[in-house]
Amino acid sequence: MSQSKAISTSRLSRFWHKWRFHLNVLLLLIPLGFMPKYFADASLFRGDSGLGEREIGEIQVGPWSLRLAELRNQAPILTGPAGYMKDFSAALCDACIGHVKATYLRIGKPRSLRAAGVIFFGTPYRMGTQLPVPEKTAADAELWITMEGWDGSMHQASIPLSQASPATLAWLNKQGAKP
Repeated sequence: MSQSKAISTSRLSRFWHKWRFHLNVLLLLIPLGFMPKYFADASLFRGDSGLGEREIGEIQVGPWSLRLAELRNQAPILTGPAGYMKDFSAALCDACIGHVKATYLRIGKPRSLRAAGVIFFGTPYRMGTQLPVPEKTAADAELWITMEGWDGSMHQASIPLSQASPATLAWLNKQGAKP
Protein backbone atom coordinates (compact mmCIF):
# COMPACT_ATOMS: atom_id res chain seq x y z
CA MET A 1 0.00 0.00 0.00
CA SER A 2 2.79 2.40 0.73
CA GLN A 3 4.33 1.53 -2.64
CA SER A 4 1.19 2.61 -4.60
CA LYS A 5 1.02 5.81 -2.59
CA ALA A 6 4.64 6.54 -3.41
CA ILE A 7 3.99 5.88 -7.11
CA SER A 8 0.99 8.23 -7.25
CA THR A 9 2.90 10.93 -5.39
CA SER A 10 5.74 10.41 -7.74
CA ARG A 11 3.46 10.80 -10.80
CA LEU A 12 1.91 13.93 -9.35
CA SER A 13 5.34 15.23 -8.49
CA ARG A 14 6.58 14.59 -12.03
CA PHE A 15 3.51 16.25 -13.54
CA TRP A 16 3.99 19.30 -11.31
CA HIS A 17 7.69 19.59 -12.03
CA LYS A 18 7.08 19.25 -15.76
CA TRP A 19 4.22 21.77 -16.03
CA ARG A 20 4.84 24.31 -13.23
CA PHE A 21 6.88 26.58 -15.48
CA HIS A 22 4.08 26.65 -18.08
CA LEU A 23 1.44 27.33 -15.44
CA ASN A 24 3.48 30.21 -14.01
CA VAL A 25 3.93 31.71 -17.47
CA LEU A 26 0.18 31.41 -18.03
CA LEU A 27 -0.47 33.17 -14.71
CA LEU A 28 1.74 36.03 -15.90
CA LEU A 29 0.14 36.28 -19.36
CA ILE A 30 -3.52 36.35 -18.26
CA PRO A 31 -3.31 39.84 -16.67
CA LEU A 32 -1.57 41.17 -19.78
CA GLY A 33 -4.78 40.55 -21.71
CA PHE A 34 -6.61 43.00 -19.44
CA MET A 35 -3.97 45.75 -19.58
CA PRO A 36 -5.32 47.68 -22.63
CA LYS A 37 -8.74 48.08 -20.96
CA TYR A 38 -7.07 49.10 -17.69
CA PHE A 39 -4.94 51.77 -19.37
CA ALA A 40 -7.91 53.06 -21.40
CA ASP A 41 -9.99 53.43 -18.21
CA ALA A 42 -7.11 55.07 -16.34
CA SER A 43 -6.62 57.55 -19.18
CA LEU A 44 -10.35 58.33 -19.20
CA PHE A 45 -10.51 58.96 -15.45
CA ARG A 46 -7.39 61.14 -15.53
CA GLY A 47 -8.94 63.19 -18.32
CA ASP A 48 -6.16 62.46 -20.82
CA SER A 49 -8.63 61.07 -23.36
CA GLY A 50 -11.43 63.61 -22.93
CA LEU A 51 -14.46 63.72 -20.67
CA GLY A 52 -15.94 60.37 -21.62
CA GLU A 53 -16.35 57.72 -24.23
CA ARG A 54 -18.96 59.79 -26.07
CA GLU A 55 -18.72 63.57 -25.91
CA ILE A 56 -22.03 65.33 -26.55
CA GLY A 57 -20.46 68.73 -27.11
CA GLU A 58 -20.70 72.33 -25.91
CA ILE A 59 -24.09 73.28 -24.44
CA GLN A 60 -25.07 76.91 -23.85
CA VAL A 61 -26.86 77.45 -20.53
CA GLY A 62 -27.81 81.10 -20.27
CA PRO A 63 -24.61 83.19 -20.27
CA TRP A 64 -22.51 80.11 -19.42
CA SER A 65 -21.64 76.93 -21.24
CA LEU A 66 -20.32 73.48 -20.46
CA ARG A 67 -19.02 70.45 -22.30
CA LEU A 68 -21.07 67.34 -21.55
CA ALA A 69 -20.16 63.69 -22.15
CA GLU A 70 -21.42 60.20 -21.44
CA LEU A 71 -18.79 58.54 -19.31
CA ARG A 72 -19.50 55.17 -20.92
CA ASN A 73 -21.52 54.54 -24.06
CA GLN A 74 -23.70 51.82 -22.54
CA ALA A 75 -27.15 51.29 -21.08
CA PRO A 76 -27.91 52.43 -17.51
CA ILE A 77 -26.66 50.07 -14.81
CA LEU A 78 -28.80 48.76 -11.94
CA THR A 79 -27.03 49.92 -8.78
CA GLY A 80 -29.32 48.49 -6.11
CA PRO A 81 -32.22 50.24 -4.37
CA ALA A 82 -31.49 53.52 -6.17
CA GLY A 83 -32.45 51.93 -9.49
CA TYR A 84 -30.79 52.36 -12.85
CA MET A 85 -28.01 54.96 -13.09
CA LYS A 86 -26.17 56.57 -15.99
CA ASP A 87 -22.78 58.28 -15.61
CA PHE A 88 -22.19 61.71 -17.13
CA SER A 89 -19.24 64.08 -16.91
CA ALA A 90 -18.95 67.78 -17.67
CA ALA A 91 -16.48 70.65 -17.78
CA LEU A 92 -17.36 74.32 -17.37
CA CYS A 93 -16.10 76.91 -19.83
CA ASP A 94 -13.00 78.81 -18.68
CA ALA A 95 -14.84 82.14 -18.50
CA CYS A 96 -17.66 80.85 -16.29
CA ILE A 97 -15.70 78.87 -13.69
CA GLY A 98 -15.70 81.73 -11.17
CA HIS A 99 -19.39 82.53 -11.71
CA VAL A 100 -21.06 79.10 -11.43
CA LYS A 101 -21.89 77.83 -7.94
CA ALA A 102 -23.52 74.51 -8.84
CA THR A 103 -24.54 72.48 -11.87
CA TYR A 104 -27.42 69.98 -11.85
CA LEU A 105 -28.67 67.33 -14.28
CA ARG A 106 -32.13 65.79 -14.52
CA ILE A 107 -34.43 63.93 -16.90
CA GLY A 108 -37.51 66.12 -17.36
CA LYS A 109 -37.95 69.81 -16.61
CA PRO A 110 -37.30 70.71 -12.95
CA ARG A 111 -40.12 72.41 -11.09
CA SER A 112 -37.75 74.45 -8.90
CA LEU A 113 -34.15 74.63 -7.74
CA ARG A 114 -35.02 72.19 -4.95
CA ALA A 115 -35.90 69.61 -7.61
CA ALA A 116 -33.09 70.54 -10.01
CA GLY A 117 -31.76 66.98 -10.13
CA VAL A 118 -28.43 65.42 -9.25
CA ILE A 119 -25.52 67.74 -8.64
CA PHE A 120 -22.22 67.48 -10.48
CA PHE A 121 -19.24 66.99 -8.18
CA GLY A 122 -15.52 67.43 -8.73
CA THR A 123 -13.41 70.23 -10.13
CA PRO A 124 -14.95 72.65 -12.66
CA TYR A 125 -12.59 71.20 -15.28
CA ARG A 126 -13.92 67.66 -14.82
CA MET A 127 -17.18 67.13 -12.94
CA GLY A 128 -19.12 63.89 -12.71
CA THR A 129 -22.53 62.63 -11.65
CA GLN A 130 -24.74 59.56 -11.70
CA LEU A 131 -28.15 60.30 -13.15
CA PRO A 132 -31.07 58.10 -12.09
CA VAL A 133 -32.99 56.83 -15.14
CA PRO A 134 -36.55 55.69 -14.36
CA GLU A 135 -37.59 52.60 -16.33
CA LYS A 136 -40.79 54.31 -17.51
CA THR A 137 -39.08 57.37 -19.01
CA ALA A 138 -40.66 58.51 -22.27
CA ALA A 139 -38.61 58.02 -25.43
CA ASP A 140 -38.88 61.74 -26.26
CA ALA A 141 -37.66 62.88 -22.81
CA GLU A 142 -35.17 65.71 -22.43
CA LEU A 143 -32.08 66.02 -20.30
CA TRP A 144 -32.20 69.32 -18.38
CA ILE A 145 -29.10 71.16 -17.17
CA THR A 146 -29.55 73.74 -14.42
CA MET A 147 -26.71 76.06 -13.46
CA GLU A 148 -26.82 78.25 -10.36
CA GLY A 149 -24.59 81.31 -10.12
CA TRP A 150 -22.91 82.82 -7.09
CA ASP A 151 -25.11 85.89 -7.61
CA GLY A 152 -28.26 83.76 -7.15
CA SER A 153 -29.16 83.58 -10.82
CA MET A 154 -30.39 80.32 -12.27
CA HIS A 155 -30.20 79.27 -15.93
CA GLN A 156 -31.51 76.16 -17.64
CA ALA A 157 -31.07 74.39 -20.95
CA SER A 158 -32.23 71.07 -22.32
CA ILE A 159 -31.12 68.56 -24.92
CA PRO A 160 -33.04 65.56 -26.18
CA LEU A 161 -32.17 62.30 -24.43
CA SER A 162 -31.71 60.75 -27.87
CA GLN A 163 -28.84 63.19 -28.51
CA ALA A 164 -27.35 62.91 -25.02
CA SER A 165 -27.39 59.11 -24.77
CA PRO A 166 -28.47 56.90 -27.67
CA ALA A 167 -27.57 53.83 -25.58
CA THR A 168 -30.04 54.92 -22.89
CA LEU A 169 -32.74 55.53 -25.49
CA ALA A 170 -32.20 52.05 -26.95
CA TRP A 171 -32.40 50.61 -23.44
CA LEU A 172 -35.63 52.52 -22.76
CA ASN A 173 -37.16 51.25 -26.02
CA LYS A 174 -36.20 47.72 -25.01
CA GLN A 175 -37.89 48.31 -21.63
CA GLY A 176 -41.06 49.48 -23.40
CA ALA A 177 -40.80 53.26 -23.16
CA LYS A 178 -43.81 55.39 -23.98
CA PRO A 179 -43.51 57.28 -27.31
